[in-house]
Amino acid sequence: MNRSQLQSGRIATWGLSALCLAALGSARTAAAYAYVGNQLSGTVSIIDTATDTVVRTLPAHGKIGAKIQAVVADRSERHIFVVDAAGNDLVELDAASGRVLKRIKVGKAPEGASLSPSGKTIAVCVEESNQVVLVDVASARVTHVIHTLGKNPEHCEFNSDAHWMMTGNENSGDVDIIDLRTDRSVARLPTAGHPRGVAWLPHRMIAYVAQESANGVNVIDAAKRRVIRFIPTALRAAGAIAAPDGKTVFVSNGGAGSISAIDTATERVIATIPVGKRPWNMAITHDGRKLYVANGRSNSVSVIDTTRMVVSKTIPVGKLPWGVDIP
Repeated sequence: MNRSQLQSGRIATWGLSALCLAALGSARTAAAYAYVGNQLSGTVSIIDTATDTVVRTLPAHGKIGAKIQAVVADRSERHIFVVDAAGNDLVELDAASGRVLKRIKVGKAPEGASLSPSGKTIAVCVEESNQVVLVDVASARVTHVIHTLGKNPEHCEFNSDAHWMMTGNENSGDVDIIDLRTDRSVARLPTAGHPRGVAWLPHRMIAYVAQESANGVNVIDAAKRRVIRFIPTALRAAGAIAAPDGKTVFVSNGGAGSISAIDTATERVIATIPVGKRPWNMAITHDGRKLYVANGRSNSVSVIDTTRMVVSKTIPVGKLPWGVDIP
């Protein structure tokens, strides 16, 4: 079966899941899969972004861990890496079978995770250890441990050239700017209140950081190492993600049940989109046309048409979805 046949047929069941995933790994298209970590269910829901339906849940029976947080799929979509905060692990799964391949100890209370632009490294934010742990995707081994200056880093995000990283430090109310060429934090900047999600603009040293207790985002110039602006959004801003072209930043407002779209040219909110309860972490397709939002208290994912700025579909998933990843 060739690639075009797979796309036109859209296999109805996952009896041929290994073949399907192998075909996906051979090319990068807009019709990718989205991976959702369900915190309380201990599972990963896999969404086909062409049909916006859940096509598989891993594992089929039981749990990956007691407290699932971030999920990161590798670029081949053959391996899925899942943060289990209760076990202090990054768990490697075989995507076709759902079998656990390895449990990688990363430190106490890991939460967020992100894939480097090269696809070779996963950064895991380890809150109670105050560390960012770098894991090599190919070997599934820890290669570096970076100590943060701030406390309880929840999100750690690579910039587009992978030379820099920023962490949102919940308990100290600041961000770390990390130089990945030396694996050291070089600056710690106070922010407006309870920083969480971090969105770097592509090919720029500018980041938008959600401020939960301040109900908005700080805009940070990482090159100048200073906060340059605050933009109000809505109650309990939690997640942040930039569109691939950098023209829009989306912010999830956990208390308001909405997504704010910020025009980065004018730095104004240009749309507010109602979603489910407690929207949290998000992913966007490579063409920028669809935004996937994990609604923690609604046990669902909202799909936003970013052209019309409306919800096009709501997809039931597992209990307390933490976030979405599109590799």
